[in-house]
Amino acid sequence: MSDSVPGVRAPAEAVVPGPDEPECDPGAPAPANEPPAVPLGVPRTPTGHSAVDAALERLADADHLATNGHLEVYEDVHEGLRDALTALDARPGPPAPPHPLVLGNRS
Repeated sequence: MSDSVPGVRAPAEAVVPGPDEPECDPGAPAPANEPPAVPLGVPRTPTGHSAVDAALERLADADHLATNGHLEVYEDVHEGLRDALTALDARPGPPAPPHPLVLGNRS
């Protein structure tokens, strides 16, 4: 546990593969000591927004990957959701109503 925050574990030291150890390959099959991947069966309710729905469906790709392959899928989904939110800000809205002082009589 961490001394500064009760109930929170301190992060583990980073593990760097040694010269005799292969690097992590996200597409590689699960190691022999890791049980086979089993889909969680979490239902995905359509949102009605095609970009968000596509990103959420992409999560199903992680179901058949070993744990070390999940990061790539999660990063891809995160990027897709971020792009969808950014697109909402970029959409042009209706024109703003004219300011009342501009419409007044200019004499």
